[in-house]
Amino acid sequence: MAEAEQQEEESEEEPKLKYERLSNGVTEILQQDAASCMTVHDKFLALGTHCGKVYLLDVQGNITQKFDVSPVKINQISLDESGEHMGVCSEDGKVQVFGLYTGEEFHETFDCPIKIIAMHPQFVRSSCKQFVTGGKKLLLFERSWMSRWKSSVLHEGEGNIRSVKWRGHLIAWANNMGVKIFDITSKQRITNVPRDDISLRPDMYPCSLCWKDNVTLIIGWGISIKICSVKERHASEMRDLPSRYVEIVSQFETEFYISGLAPLCDQLVVLSYVKELTEKTDGDYCSRPRLDIIHPLPETCEEISSDALTVRGFQENECRDYHLEYSEGESLFYIVSPRDVVVAKERDQDDHIDWLLENKQYEQALIAAEISQKTIKRHKILDIGLAYINHLVEKGEYDTAARKCQRILGKNAALWEYQVYKFKEIKQLKAISPYLPRGDPVLKPLIYEMILHEFLESDYEGFATLIREWPGNLYNNSVIVQAVRDHLKKDSQNRTLLKTLAELYTYDTNYGNALEIYLTLRHKDVFQLIHKHNLFSSIKDKIVLLMDFDSEKAVDMLLDNEDKISIKKVVEELEDRPELQHVYLHKLFKRDHHKGQRYHEKQISLYAEYDRPNLLPFLRESTHCPLEKALEICQQRNFVEETVYLLSRMGNSRSALKMIMEELHDVDKAIEFAKEQDDGELWEDLILYSIDKPPFITGLLNNIGTHVDPILLIHRIKEGMEIPNLRDSLVKILQDYNLQILLREGCKKILVADSLSLLKKMHRTQMKGVLVDEENICEACLSPILPSDAAKPYSMVVFHCRHMFHKECLPVPSMNSLAQFCNICSAKNRGPGSAILEMKK
Repeated sequence: MAEAEQQEEESEEEPKLKYERLSNGVTEILQQDAASCMTVHDKFLALGTHCGKVYLLDVQGNITQKFDVSPVKINQISLDESGEHMGVCSEDGKVQVFGLYTGEEFHETFDCPIKIIAMHPQFVRSSCKQFVTGGKKLLLFERSWMSRWKSSVLHEGEGNIRSVKWRGHLIAWANNMGVKIFDITSKQRITNVPRDDISLRPDMYPCSLCWKDNVTLIIGWGISIKICSVKERHASEMRDLPSRYVEIVSQFETEFYISGLAPLCDQLVVLSYVKELTEKTDGDYCSRPRLDIIHPLPETCEEISSDALTVRGFQENECRDYHLEYSEGESLFYIVSPRDVVVAKERDQDDHIDWLLENKQYEQALIAAEISQKTIKRHKILDIGLAYINHLVEKGEYDTAARKCQRILGKNAALWEYQVYKFKEIKQLKAISPYLPRGDPVLKPLIYEMILHEFLESDYEGFATLIREWPGNLYNNSVIVQAVRDHLKKDSQNRTLLKTLAELYTYDTNYGNALEIYLTLRHKDVFQLIHKHNLFSSIKDKIVLLMDFDSEKAVDMLLDNEDKISIKKVVEELEDRPELQHVYLHKLFKRDHHKGQRYHEKQISLYAEYDRPNLLPFLRESTHCPLEKALEICQQRNFVEETVYLLSRMGNSRSALKMIMEELHDVDKAIEFAKEQDDGELWEDLILYSIDKPPFITGLLNNIGTHVDPILLIHRIKEGMEIPNLRDSLVKILQDYNLQILLREGCKKILVADSLSLLKKMHRTQMKGVLVDEENICEACLSPILPSDAAKPYSMVVFHCRHMFHKECLPVPSMNSLAQFCNICSAKNRGPGSAILEMKK
């Protein structure tokens, strides 16, 4: 069980690579022959077989060319970077290098099997006509200037050469002892990396080499992986050492034997040979090979993914029978075995969506498709969305499915209608109703009517909500109105149906019927309906109903639209409902004291009957109220305060005062009334009425001190009469008197101080000089005050009022008054401003 759960958890992880078998021509080849080696170019593939044939294939596995090279196994095929030249070596010692599109060709036959061949990556250039072969020796072949080929031994004596990889100017090869790197430019061997497990047969567990870039070599041998970096040696360290050296930047072990390596960005793709122990026979058996993606670290690695591959005949294969070739341009990885070739490639967004759909992760699949809608080729967002909706429906998540329709179906009306019918089949029309499009697009009216009928049969509230939310043009209004009427026959008092019917009438501009229903229901929207559709002509006979429903709103509406429904019409309609009539007229009076003046007489009775607190304010503010009629009504109802006010307003103050004293027995109010009228006779009446009532005397003593001489009251008090708080009242009168004396003295001091201040100011002003120049004239003769010849003697008089005269122009002062005054100002006011200033020269 634990293993099953673990497998299930593993299956939930999305694979990093996808696999497909290379078929077509490859299938035909491997039915009769076995693959021995393969080389990959970006444009084509080259496959070597055990029968000594070399096939050129396209990326789909179709045969494009066939070469009969040898009767025995092809050990290695090498291509230059251009793909125009190919080198082949076989088990019988033959070596061929030839141009695929030219007649250029090189043949050589050795007396031992040649295991490997590697061409210079730039072999197409005339300066780079080089290749190496490996058997018991590693030979370098170079073409001289005479087009002859010469060979030189790069290495020998450590067993057969098993693997060679040429990148740039560096050649890496493996023999029985380890891995060497040779610099072709300096003709120097850079390093030797010994193999770790010497117990493994090198012919059964060969070394796997690959260059990640021009300076990074990856070595896999047995269960050990090493990543080596070729670096330049500093000039000071050179001496007799090579100019380059190798540093192992990462070294770790794997779980299984390594059959092939390939780089994938910063990660590694590792093809592993798996041998497991059987419980029945206690022997080893070959399991399916594995292709792992790992992330190398300095001393260990992190597994990213691991896939077991089912290749034909894997039970009979050994580690040396598997090869891993790769295409750098497209990240394609070819797993080559004698009977099968499997291609692994990085999963694209389409593959990612496939996996999500297989695992029923529709939401993530939809998001991935939306993000990559320009790059995906096999999937369509709409198809994924429809599958998602179906999946939700199958799970019973109807509301979620309906909500997703908005996002997935968009503006496709046909798909919307199709989905509505699907929801109808499963009896879930209610679930999709909130999400139906209402404007862009608009579906057929039948769709909306079908949903409305569904709600009408089982959910009146939901039906009402849809009618309120959906625009009336989505469906045939008359059809729905008839359906509602049919239901009202069964339940005629259902408020929800009645209200919805009123809304339907409104959509259909049948405002009269809608208004009637609203008034019957006493619904708040009645006022909004009247305003919105200007239905004032329809409510002239329904004013009482409106007032009964909400008198405040009704009155405000009627007064705001006085031009449409006159005051006279409203008052007439409310004649039988005086309490409502009062509410209307009272609000009218508050707005304008004059508009309803013809009804002010009527309002006296209405206020007296229904709103006495506002009667007195009305009497005070109204200028059209008949006072006699008001007095009659107030006296009949014994409204003392109102009667007092009316008597006072009509000039009968003494009767009003008498009523206050006799009816209200309120001395404070009587005193306040007397103060307002400020009439000596009223005070006399008040004193006479209060003289035999001690409490009244106390009140008078406390309040009349500032209006009437208290002595007049005190002299009239009978001896021996007990007056409450008399002492305090007398003390208060004395204090008030003292306060008045103090106020008078204070005012006198202020007046004297102000007079003195003003006198000083006047004196300072009169002491100031007066400017006399050529522009000033004599007020008597109107000639310039200054003579034209300044050398002549002159005499003038300047008054403080700024009027100026020649001395000879002024009359001689009389004997009665020696003082001389300005002739102009003395007629107006003779005073301090008439003093003179005489100037002589």
